[in-house]
Amino acid sequence: MATSLAPAWIGNLRQKRQQVPRGCGFQSKTSVIAAGKTNSVKLPEYYAPRPVWKSQWPWETGRVNPRACKLTHEVILWVVLAMGIFSNLPIRQVFKRTRFARAGETSPCRSSLCHARGRLGVAPVRRLFDQTVRPLATPQTPGAFYRGMRLMGIDGVVLNLPDRSANDTTFGRPSGGHRGAGAFPQLRKVSLVELGTHVEVAFVAKPITTGEQAVLPALLKHVPQDALLLEDRGFFSYEHWKMAISLGIQLLVRVKSNLILRPFKRLKDGSYLAKIYPKPYDREKDRNGIVVRVIRYKLDDPQRVGHDEEHVLVTSLLDEQLYPAEELIPLYHERWEEELVFDEQKTHQDPRRASKPANLRSETPAGVVQELYALSLAHFVVRALMFQSATSVGLDPDRLSFTGCFQILQCRLPECDARSESTLGQWYEALLWEMSQEHIPPRRNRINPRVIKQKMSKWKKKRPEHFHPPPLTKTFLESVVSVCPEITSTLGRA
Repeated sequence: MATSLAPAWIGNLRQKRQQVPRGCGFQSKTSVIAAGKTNSVKLPEYYAPRPVWKSQWPWETGRVNPRACKLTHEVILWVVLAMGIFSNLPIRQVFKRTRFARAGETSPCRSSLCHARGRLGVAPVRRLFDQTVRPLATPQTPGAFYRGMRLMGIDGVVLNLPDRSANDTTFGRPSGGHRGAGAFPQLRKVSLVELGTHVEVAFVAKPITTGEQAVLPALLKHVPQDALLLEDRGFFSYEHWKMAISLGIQLLVRVKSNLILRPFKRLKDGSYLAKIYPKPYDREKDRNGIVVRVIRYKLDDPQRVGHDEEHVLVTSLLDEQLYPAEELIPLYHERWEEELVFDEQKTHQDPRRASKPANLRSETPAGVVQELYALSLAHFVVRALMFQSATSVGLDPDRLSFTGCFQILQCRLPECDARSESTLGQWYEALLWEMSQEHIPPRRNRINPRVIKQKMSKWKKKRPEHFHPPPLTKTFLESVVSVCPEITSTLGRA
């Protein structure tokens, strides 16, 4: 059978009983994720095969079923994970999808599933994420490495949350100035992404009032040792640079054009060496400086965004012969691959719709974080399958359609025959082949102006006094008052 990653996170290799409290009516269709029977399936070397679900996971995360119940922690964990795949379905229908092989089984009501999610908490899903998700690319992966360095990026995104008081208290709202507070509570998610495969390796979710720089130390510990880290200008600071260099991380960062970077050595490719300092007084005394390489350039194409503006890149790669500026300038634009990851998650994996006006569906803060981990795990599943599929045909993973592959997984997952390793392998190989057909053409040479189509609405803003109006005291018919204008006679007039 072909080398397979499928047992790591999807399907069921074999029905395996789990020790659950007496009286629990639901037995999980799948009781292992990566442990199970992976000892009989060879995983790639870079996947460092280690179990991510062991029988002691409830005790390790403090989630032991205290009493006999139908919705065990194991069952509801699978429901939470399935929410990331079947994101377009209500939670009750998601439960049915996870139990599709059990005909005649009654489904719990929505409130029971929501309470069970609350009992499960965040810890088991976070633990599963930490032990499952990792960089996938190899040096042979097209576009994933630059001169032996793995391309990684850090960027942030803002997500709207359901308009509930708990979310408002925990995450806050943006300020709308004279128009009042924002329409929805919001959180800020800052993610570390492997740019060549679009894998979200780690993320931090904080209230909207928390700045992006404040969460960088938590992400730097997840950056691989062989990485070249690409960042936008909003992340640059002396402290962040010093911490990244101390961890052996190479950096290529855009900075603000007004940042003081005085050259002390000019290089042959047009770049120069300068120093960054923690504060102006240190610059005057030339102390505590860190040597960096500066690349300044402009765009002479009037059709392009940023035309005639001065762009400034700062890097820790000081050798202009090994890392020429003409390579680093277009390389920095690989950072936009992370923006595509956010687009995949927000627009295609779990888009807003009539039944879900916010980016997430959870109405409690713990549920929000739990849902973020579930969505990121599902995104990893799709991206890992795409990576395997692209590798099998010698293709760049970027040349496969995320939307097409995600929809294929949604369609084919119920067809997974896991009664034996042979049938599972056949299903998995067919899945990879089908995904390999989802080619997208090379990207066009185009621009995308940073504008929006609809700026403001003509309607008045919804304010606190519009929420929860008092109950009506009259029916519609009781409130109807007939109005008849006076009749003016025109008879006898010429």
